[in-house]
Amino acid sequence: MSDIHQFEGQITTIERFILDQEKAHPEATGALTHILYDVAMAAKIIASKTTRAGLAEILGSTGEENVQGEVVQKLDHFAERTIFRLNDHTGLLGVMASEENDDVVPIPQRFKPGKYVLVYDPLDGSSNIDYNVSIGTIFGIFRRVTTEGPGTLEDCLQPGNKLVAAGYVVYGSSTMMVYSTGEGVHGFTLDPSIGEFLLSHPNIRIPAKAKYYSVNQGYENYWSEGVRRFTDWVQGKDAGGPGLSLRYIGSLVADFHRNLMAGGIFYYPADSKDPNKPYGKLRLLYEAAPLAFLAANAGGAASDGRTDILDLTPGELHERTPLFIGSKDLVERVEDFIVRYDV
Repeated sequence: MSDIHQFEGQITTIERFILDQEKAHPEATGALTHILYDVAMAAKIIASKTTRAGLAEILGSTGEENVQGEVVQKLDHFAERTIFRLNDHTGLLGVMASEENDDVVPIPQRFKPGKYVLVYDPLDGSSNIDYNVSIGTIFGIFRRVTTEGPGTLEDCLQPGNKLVAAGYVVYGSSTMMVYSTGEGVHGFTLDPSIGEFLLSHPNIRIPAKAKYYSVNQGYENYWSEGVRRFTDWVQGKDAGGPGLSLRYIGSLVADFHRNLMAGGIFYYPADSKDPNKPYGKLRLLYEAAPLAFLAANAGGAASDGRTDILDLTPGELHERTPLFIGSKDLVERVEDFIVRYDV
């Protein structure tokens, strides 16, 4: 992608870009713009800690478990509270839901509830924190279903095709925020010297020619026949397969980000080994749906193996799903293998 200084000599901050997008919609109230601002601000604060985690003594676990049965990392807890505190009082959100909380996250009664819903995974890949591996934040924004009073569970349990915006932040060698409001996918890199996200990757499209496939093949013995055969095909073991290279970090945001830029497919199928994964491991509401929204707006696709992720309505906050996401032709091909070989 082009360097920011090559965009007609203009440096574009994320605030300016969001405002310019808003101007194209005279009916816009500015509420969605401000929510995106607040998410970007939360990302800056979280980034300031991820780059200083060892010095700030916030590496390691709290000793507690979240609703998923996973050990809560100290930085996980910090990210969760940061996102909440920047969004609880604005009058823009009616309710929130987080991967770290059992139930919906209500807006405090002293603040007026708004018309939008924020769902988020505050720090995806947090098990990698202690090893200096890239981690990320994932978010999605819905309009409320209910019309008055505090937001409800119903407002949160919406399919991905009802999202009005979604995005992620990857904290790695640099911090980058990628988001879409349904009009292209755009990436902004944080310049720490000025504390601003600057437009670095406008109008991201998944390349037509894929480079990588990303999956934890340590679980291959527990996959369905269709998924195993697809993996053989994508490796080039079967005639006509593309022979893609394996790249797997184990941090969803980082794996998705690479394939968004380079072309390819990430998948985390259901497996028969773990009783918690008969329907997959990843969370439909906080992880799969927002990333599926981005993939679709970048020319890609996402599926649970049979159905478009964006068409799935979660039955509960922490519902899990298999996920196949990335280049559209590869997602369609894995669906073909699953339909052909799996009962």
